[in-house]
Amino acid sequence: MTHDSPTSPYPSAPKGDDADVLHGVTAPDPFRALEDPDSDETRTWRDAQDTLVERHRERWTSRETFRQRLTELLRSGSVGAPVWRGERSFHSRRTADQEHAVLLTTDPDGTERALIDPMAIDPTGTTTLDTWQPSKEGDLLAYQLSEGGREESVVRVLDVSTGEVVDGPIDRARYSPVAWLPGGKAYYYVRRLAPDLVPEGEEQYHRRVFLHRLGTDPSTDVQIFGDGKDKSSFYGVSVSRDGRWLIVSVRQGTAPRHDIWMADLNDADPATPDLRPVMVGLDALAELHVGRDGRLYVLTNLDAPRGRLAVADPTTPAPEHWQDLLPEDPTAVLEDCAILDGPELDRPVLLATWTRHAISEITVHELDTGRHVHTLTLPGLGSVGGLIERPEGGHEAWFGYTDHSTPSCVLRYDARTNTIGTWATSPGAVELPRIRSEQVTYRSKDGTEVRMIILSPAESDGHAEAESGDVQAPSVPRPTVLYGYGGFNISLTPAYSASTLAWVEAGGVWAVANLRGGSEEGEEWHRAGMRANKQNVFDDFHAAAEYLIEQGWTTPGMLGISGGSNGGLLVGASLTQHPETFRAVACSAPLLDMVRYELSGLGALWTDEYGTVAEPEEFHWLLGYSPYHHVKPGTEYPAVLFTVFDGDTRVDPMHARKLAAALQDATAADPDRRPILIRAEREVGHGARAVSRTVDLAADQLSFLAAQLVPPTNDYADHS
Repeated sequence: MTHDSPTSPYPSAPKGDDADVLHGVTAPDPFRALEDPDSDETRTWRDAQDTLVERHRERWTSRETFRQRLTELLRSGSVGAPVWRGERSFHSRRTADQEHAVLLTTDPDGTERALIDPMAIDPTGTTTLDTWQPSKEGDLLAYQLSEGGREESVVRVLDVSTGEVVDGPIDRARYSPVAWLPGGKAYYYVRRLAPDLVPEGEEQYHRRVFLHRLGTDPSTDVQIFGDGKDKSSFYGVSVSRDGRWLIVSVRQGTAPRHDIWMADLNDADPATPDLRPVMVGLDALAELHVGRDGRLYVLTNLDAPRGRLAVADPTTPAPEHWQDLLPEDPTAVLEDCAILDGPELDRPVLLATWTRHAISEITVHELDTGRHVHTLTLPGLGSVGGLIERPEGGHEAWFGYTDHSTPSCVLRYDARTNTIGTWATSPGAVELPRIRSEQVTYRSKDGTEVRMIILSPAESDGHAEAESGDVQAPSVPRPTVLYGYGGFNISLTPAYSASTLAWVEAGGVWAVANLRGGSEEGEEWHRAGMRANKQNVFDDFHAAAEYLIEQGWTTPGMLGISGGSNGGLLVGASLTQHPETFRAVACSAPLLDMVRYELSGLGALWTDEYGTVAEPEEFHWLLGYSPYHHVKPGTEYPAVLFTVFDGDTRVDPMHARKLAAALQDATAADPDRRPILIRAEREVGHGARAVSRTVDLAADQLSFLAAQLVPPTNDYADHS
C-alpha cells in the first residue's frame, strides 16, 4: 500500500486503491490512509514531512528579517471598544509584550482592573478567551475559555468586584450566547447534548437552548427550545434590557437564513416561556432588538439583499407588520445600528454603519423618521467595528476602527456636538511603513465587475503617478501576493495586518480581491459564489491574477497566492485549475477533499454553502472543483506550503495531508526549486493563538513566498 520510489525526494506516503463510488461515479482516493492521524503510517509520514520543512526553512534567508519585523509590527497591541453597564465598563487590551489580550473592567471610580488574563491562567499560551458577557447590572461576568486551540468553550461566571468564580464550569458550550435575566440570578445559553444522548460520531452537534440558575448543577438546567430541530442547528438567544422579551433564533449550519421566535416574559416563568414564531420558513436573516422606546427594531435582508432596518410593535412582530426606517441602499450594505436617546439630546438619533464596496461608512439619522442627517468623517478608507451605546441610553457611541496602515483603535461619537474623537489607541508604539493603497475594478470570466485593493510601497521610484493622483502599476513588476476568501458571506475589508505591511515594506505588492461568495455587495453577491455557483469564486480569483499580470504589477513567475480555511479551498482550486499562473501558494487550514468534507471537523454544518454529496447534482458540483480530485501527474505545479494545526476542530488537517501527498506524487516540477511542503503545528487550532505563534507562522509563510517570488538578482525581472 505504500508508495515507495527510490528516486522520489519526498517522504513515502501510504498509497492505495481506495475510492468513493457515489451516484454511479468513482472518485479515487489514493491517500485515504492519511485521514487517520494516529496510524503508524501517518505518524511516520508526518515526521518525515516535518524534517523536510525544516530542511527547506534553512534556505529561507529572509525568515529572520521577517520574524523581527513582524514582532515589531505586532507590538502595536490591540484594544477593544468598551461595553457599558451603568458607570462600569469592560474592554479588552493587548499591550506590546502580551501574548493574548486581557479583559479589563473600569470601576465607577475610574479604577482599571484585569478580570481575565489568559496567560495568568495558562502560562503556556494555549488557553484562549473565546467570548464574554456581563450581566445586565454589570456585577457578574460570564466568560468562556478553551484550551489547545480546540474552541471547546467552558462557561464560568465570576463576581466582578472580587474576581471570584461563583458559578460553573459548564462544558459543551462552544461559543454559546449568554442572555442574562435581570438580577443576575439566571441566564439562557446554548449547550450540546451529552455524548451518551446522541448517535456515535455526532457529538459536535445536537445543540439546545437551556435556562441555567446560578449555583445549581448544570445537569438540572431546563431545556426551553430545540427539540425536533436539525442536528446541525445553531441557536441565538437574547433578552431585552428590561427583561421582558426573549428572542430565540435557529439557523441550520451556516445557511443564509434562519427562523425566529419571541416570548413575552412578563408574568411568565422563565423556565417555560411561550415562544411564538416571528419569522419561520423565509429565505432571509434578521436581527431583532427591542429598544428603550418600546419599538421592535429589525435589521434584515428580507426583500433587501443589501439590508434594511424596519420597526414594529413587539406584540405584533411578524414581517407583515414591519415598516422600513432605513430602506435598502442600492450600492451599500447595512451592517449595524445604534440608538442614542439620552436626555442630553434635543432629539434621539440613529447611527448606522454601512460598507460600500468593502469600505465602511457611518451615517446619522433621525430616530423617528430615519431621515438622513449627516455622514461622519472617518480617519480614512477603513473598517468600522460594531457600534456600542450605553444600555440605559445616552449621547455617546463607541466603535472600533482600522485600515491597512492604522492599528486597531476605538473612536467615540458624541451626538451633542456631532463629533468623533479617539477613546483609545493601540497601546504599543510602532514605526509603520509608508504604503500606497488603491481600489481597482476588473472583470471576471463572465463579465461581472469585481473589486480589488492593491497595496504597494509608497516610494516614488519604480511607480508611475497618474494625473488624478491614483497609483498606477510599478514600472518594473514586483513580487506579488494575491489574497482572497470568497465564502460564507464574509467580507474582506481594510484592516491592519503585520504580514501585509512587512511584505510591502520589503518591496512587494499585496492584493486583496473581494470575490463573490463574500458579503462585500450583499446577499446576492454571497449567493453568486456558493453551492452551484462556487466556480464563480475561483474564476474571480483567476481574473484578479490575470489583471495583476496584464497591468504590469507582476508576472507569473513573481505571483503567489494565499488563503486560509475556505480561502485555503480557494487557493487549492486555483493551483489545480491554473498551475501555470502562479509560482507559489500559501494554503492554510484548508478544505481540499470536497467529496468527503462532510465526514470530519464541522463539515456537516457547511452543506448550505457548498452542497452535499448525498444529492447527485450537488455531488457533481463538488467533484467538479474538488482540488484533491484534480491533481494531474506530470504537471509542473507551483511551490506549495500547507499549514495545518492539530487542535483544529473546524477543518480536519487530513485535507492538507492528502493533497500534499497527491501533489508530491504527481508534480513534474523540480522539488528543490518548487517544493510541496506541509507545516504542522501542535496545541493550536483554527482560531485565536498567542502572538509568538502568529509571528512564527507568518514568518514561515512570508519567507517561503519570498524564496519563490523574489528573483535571485533582486532586480524584479521575471523568473520562472
